[in-house]
Amino acid sequence: MRLKLLAGLLLTGGLLQPSPGALADTGQWLQSECGSCHALEQPDYPALGHAERLTRKGPPLYYAGNKFHAGWLESWLQDPVRIRPAGVFPPGAVVPSEEGDLIDPANLEEHLVLDANQAKKAADYLMALRPHDELIAATSYEPGSVARRMGELNFTKFNGCDACHSDGPGYGGLSGPELYTAWQRLQPGFIASFIADPAAWDPHTLMPKTGLNDSAVERLANYLKLIGEEAP
Repeated sequence: MRLKLLAGLLLTGGLLQPSPGALADTGQWLQSECGSCHALEQPDYPALGHAERLTRKGPPLYYAGNKFHAGWLESWLQDPVRIRPAGVFPPGAVVPSEEGDLIDPANLEEHLVLDANQAKKAADYLMALRPHDELIAATSYEPGSVARRMGELNFTKFNGCDACHSDGPGYGGLSGPELYTAWQRLQPGFIASFIADPAAWDPHTLMPKTGLNDSAVERLANYLKLIGEEAP
């Protein structure tokens, strides 16, 4: 597997990181355990077409190092809690009922649980996957603050994010990932960059490009910061 390793990643906080050989071994293991659900290398999106999105079982991980907080990732792999209530392709997870479409748990994949050693190895490997450093560098977002009421209105009434996403347990939509823990799991630069241009990260994303300016993106990101810092 191809790795984009930056020299600056070899030392983090004074602790020696795994060697390229060790990462390659971990990559082979992850490919066998996780590759059937997650893309660990960038797919050939033009060749695959939009049918690729219909067959996904898990989100792509080939840019995990640009996306996640390492500590959160290592912890989550040991105790995976569902982030996407309706999975990665909601139409495939719902069944019709008199009350409307309902999520059928039988249509959702259960995530593999890793032990502490496996989770550490997996997180180290995934955090070395950084093909989109330029997208992070291009964002000017600096975390700030937002008034709760304004943040809620911005998330719901003004931008309609709650049609797909939840900003608190029991609130909002279920077709997208919940966002009340987004700040805990996602890097600030990724949050801002993805809100601004989702397809730059995932050409087959279901999230639309809204055309928000930098200030509007910052307000949404700061609201995720506010609710994320309050989440347990």
